[in-house]
Amino acid sequence: MKNRIKQIIFIVAISAFMVSCHDDLDQNPIDPDSFTEQDVFANATEAKGALAKLYASLSLTGQNGGDDGAADIADINQGFSQYTRMLFNLNEVTTDHAVVGWGDPGLRDLHGMYWSASNDFTGAMYLRLAQEVSFCNSFIKNASLLSGDEVQSYIAEARFLRAFAYYNLIDLYGKVPKVTEITTELPSQSTREELFDFVEEELLAIQDLLVESRSNEYGRVDQVAAWALLSKLYLNAGVWTGSAMYDKCITYSTLVINSTYTLNTNDANGNGTAYDELFLADNDTNGAQNEFIFALNFDGISSRTYGGSTFLVHAATGGSMPLGPLGINGGWGGLRTTSALVDKFNNTSDMRGMFYTQGQSLEINSIPPFNNGYAVTKFKNVDSNGNIGNDSSGEFVDTDIPIIRLAEIYLNYAEANRKGGGGDENLAVTNINKLRVRAYGNNSGNISLSDLNEDFILDERSRELYWEGTRRTDLIRYNQFTTNEYLWPWKGNQPNGTSVSEIRNVFPIPSNIILTNPNLIQNDGY
Repeated sequence: MKNRIKQIIFIVAISAFMVSCHDDLDQNPIDPDSFTEQDVFANATEAKGALAKLYASLSLTGQNGGDDGAADIADINQGFSQYTRMLFNLNEVTTDHAVVGWGDPGLRDLHGMYWSASNDFTGAMYLRLAQEVSFCNSFIKNASLLSGDEVQSYIAEARFLRAFAYYNLIDLYGKVPKVTEITTELPSQSTREELFDFVEEELLAIQDLLVESRSNEYGRVDQVAAWALLSKLYLNAGVWTGSAMYDKCITYSTLVINSTYTLNTNDANGNGTAYDELFLADNDTNGAQNEFIFALNFDGISSRTYGGSTFLVHAATGGSMPLGPLGINGGWGGLRTTSALVDKFNNTSDMRGMFYTQGQSLEINSIPPFNNGYAVTKFKNVDSNGNIGNDSSGEFVDTDIPIIRLAEIYLNYAEANRKGGGGDENLAVTNINKLRVRAYGNNSGNISLSDLNEDFILDERSRELYWEGTRRTDLIRYNQFTTNEYLWPWKGNQPNGTSVSEIRNVFPIPSNIILTNPNLIQNDGY
């Protein structure tokens, strides 16, 4: 799928979930060669092309590449509104993993933890996810008119992507409308528990309709993706429903662990660890793809965006950082990390800690200057041989972004085991040590069962998954996001960190959504 994602345009009947906010999202074809809805769903082959739009709407931001108009969402910079860029802003910039020095209205509010219901970035993510739900609903309705096992598999993929969008909405906003059909009525609001049940029911229903492990095209989901998302859902059940479900997390994590997905151990560039290969421009072919259960695909020629990995590489580059090893033509001088993340790599033999320190201070005395805080070089636009990605100009980045990978499921299993979910504690240790052998290049970082406590697992999640969009969710689950149990530099907009109100554990429903739909009630405190 990486080089085959088609920006296929078809008339989508957007539900009131979206129409009430942006009428311009009810799109018409913008090109005379564009498909009509009737043509798109003429047969299974054409429906497969329409399915690509559901994946592409998480990777891209409109009908054209880059930032040149025909955006899916109006009133915000097109590059800003891309899904993984918004995920980074909301789940990493709000934590100890990242700060950003740019002065865009609403952006600094995120790390300072003082955002409001009119924040452009929290609003853009809401619209992005709502739009994905609308696209999926339209696809499911129209594809259901076709017959055949192949089409049923496509529909199952669309239902997965809709469940994935709702997983994000539950996490970020708590209670939102549940819309599964095209309708002209203003939707009512569902509770977090009701939405949780819906995602669970959908994933359980489609697990046997999706193709078997690793039998789909790269970039498309299979049966294991449903199990992996169930693992993540059940891990957070205590926060989202009030009832812990660690035993179910163990069950579905085990299915994933026993599948044909494997941890990448191919040190293709010979630098002593196979970890960095996960974030290089050829991570769709260098062995990393065997670990990616769900990844979003980017290509510097055929799928361009100023979000995605283009954002992660360019925005994290500035100061005296050399551009050649990163495969780009310039840095945007924005993203850095705090000393709290750096300190988790107190053993320099752990090669997962990829920081640029020359001319950079460890501590952040003031956020705007780029030289305050270490730069992060985790994502690069070079392949395993050091060659630049497909866009020879170095503007757009090829690197795919893993959304769920096997390493995270290893960590889910260990956490659920330590929190009383059952399972095999020795297996938990064995799998964590697989991650650490890869990180260290040998077994010098291995742990024993006595080391495997909840605090260690949270820190290990930070070391393994930093900048991959999970940190805020993890800190909330450990009751450390808003409380004074864990402080990091500039938490709560204070240099040494401070606690903030627990209302910050969810983002507000965007104020314009509330104004246009009287059925909705704002989250507490906003």
